[in-house]
Amino acid sequence: MSDSSSPYPSSDGLTILLQLEASARRVLEADALPFLIVNETRRLLNYRQAALFTAVDAKPWRVQAVSSLAVVDRNAPMMQWLERALSQLYVADDDARPRCFQAATSPLDVARDWAEFSLPHVAWAPLRAPAGTLLGGLWLVRETPWQDGELALLERLAETYAHAWRALPKPISPSLLQLPWFRYTALALGLSLLIPVRMSALAPVEVIAKQPFVVSAPLDGVIAEVMVHPNDKVGAGQTLLRFEDTVLRNAYEVAEKSLAVAEAEHMRAMQGAFLDDKTKADVALLKAKVDLARAERDYASEMLARIEVKSGNDGVAVFRDQADWVGKPVKTGERIMEIADPQRMALRINLPVKDAISLRDGAEVRAFFDADPLHPLAAQVTHSSYQAEVLPGDLLDYRVDADLQDNSLPESLRIGWQGTAKVYGDRAPLFYYLFRRPISALRQYLGF
Repeated sequence: MSDSSSPYPSSDGLTILLQLEASARRVLEADALPFLIVNETRRLLNYRQAALFTAVDAKPWRVQAVSSLAVVDRNAPMMQWLERALSQLYVADDDARPRCFQAATSPLDVARDWAEFSLPHVAWAPLRAPAGTLLGGLWLVRETPWQDGELALLERLAETYAHAWRALPKPISPSLLQLPWFRYTALALGLSLLIPVRMSALAPVEVIAKQPFVVSAPLDGVIAEVMVHPNDKVGAGQTLLRFEDTVLRNAYEVAEKSLAVAEAEHMRAMQGAFLDDKTKADVALLKAKVDLARAERDYASEMLARIEVKSGNDGVAVFRDQADWVGKPVKTGERIMEIADPQRMALRINLPVKDAISLRDGAEVRAFFDADPLHPLAAQVTHSSYQAEVLPGDLLDYRVDADLQDNSLPESLRIGWQGTAKVYGDRAPLFYYLFRRPISALRQYLGF
């Protein structure tokens, strides 16, 4: 206990002060600090009863804890008087020093019930954070007047208690759950998760030709020349490319000569058949050799005629570069280019497996292109693959085709444009729309 006649604590009082400060700073729970303040402070200061108040913008004052009481009933007359008395006695200013209250200097409304609810002498110490924020205050009552030395100790303790109080994590006030607007808002949010919305997914999209004429290699060989450039307009029957013809032309010439030799031998056998029966027997065999030689000549002629590949339709040549094909050996049926009608275009959407949704024919699509992002185009799904395909870049995607629905397409729209498409599926609750991917990841992780 400190010496009340001296402004400085004794050695024992100093030890107790340091112990109280250390105990306050070690508190980790918000409920434990008020109990320590109203009860353990008695080790240093002599009082009969203590009350701890909390403040929100300095009013209204609320009783947080009372010494020797486990639970504070704020509806009790004493608690209501304490809050009313402090609200009239406290002067809002920046002074954090303790002060004394007495019934004689109190307002009449407070002084009238003072003797019933409080002892004569009150020491009041505001609890302010280091930044100056008022957190609350400590109310100490006893029968004898307070001395200056005791108020100095109370000031030091108030600073320590305020610092420890400010350092504690702020718990969520349970009163928030009791507010009607909060309950109604939570209910509205919960019900909104049941609102049906259309499922959608974003995927890369590219403008492709609709039903193009595919130009493929008619034979095994080496391309000698490509006669059109990418995006050139071509007409039906126009030569697009030519194969190397050295081998085929030589084969044709050899077949021609073999046919001529076979026909000569057959003619000689027919003329000698009138004089020699043995020669007459060889006529049928030589006739077969002529037919074989003629078939080989016709085949060589047909292959030679294929060295020039012609367009089957009017349109635009769609391929990447001439240099990719000149001098390149190709196999029969290998795709080389497409002849597309620039007025007939469609969309090719590569839908990633992780974003896949259920799609029906006729599902709505909105395409946003990098070259013209301000003018999205509407389309409808015409086909979606059942199996995912591995695309360049080792990406596993579903291939979705869609027809453009806009009657007036932009003049700048061209085959090869790329961008992002938003495809719409069936309706589902908003909760499923928002948490579909987390639910999928969780089920894959947990296995059920």
